[in-house]
Amino acid sequence: MNRTGFLKHMRRRLLAAAATGAALLSGVAAANTAHAFPQLNLPVMSAAILSSGQAGPTPAWIAFCKQMPDECALDSSEPAVIGLNQETWKLLVDVNERVNARILPVTDQDHWGVADRWDYPNDGMGDCEDIQILKRRILIEAGLPRRALRMTVVIDELGAGHAVLMVRTDRGDYILDNKRAAVLSWQETGYRYVKREGSESTAWVWLGNQAAPIVTATK
Repeated sequence: MNRTGFLKHMRRRLLAAAATGAALLSGVAAANTAHAFPQLNLPVMSAAILSSGQAGPTPAWIAFCKQMPDECALDSSEPAVIGLNQETWKLLVDVNERVNARILPVTDQDHWGVADRWDYPNDGMGDCEDIQILKRRILIEAGLPRRALRMTVVIDELGAGHAVLMVRTDRGDYILDNKRAAVLSWQETGYRYVKREGSESTAWVWLGNQAAPIVTATK
């Protein structure tokens, strides 16, 4: 099947679930009331990941920032760490589950015809970084500070490059991931952490290939 045929096939599969990023935004906003958040146990406190100097972002991130500069701006007046309460924890879990369920994972090569492109999955399809970018936008629209929501590059359990969204909180750094419904602390993912957006400037920071223990029962 050629790329055009592949995309037509994927779009037919998505007709039954036509909600895209805009629908997700409105759905989360509708649920974001004082009575919409049932009690959830907060995660156990964990240590924040350590960074060690600047790292170069991927070329696809640079291209994304040129196209959408506001997405990559950093406001130093925003908090770099979120105070994690039950309402915010429920929001993180809800957004992770909703976006994972509604965006069909597709490689950049099949989707766009290029090896690597960072963009919004506005047609209901996208790969790992596209899915995390959408989660970040929804969380920002819900009132969380962009500065505490950091795009992050890891090496996954297969030894391949993978993008996740790191949420920096006063209880540790937590990961929103399209491979898992659960929101986990970075130590629970089993990934090796390479680099992420910085919190002090637009430069990325090196995470030194810090390893997390392997977790299997998280799907």
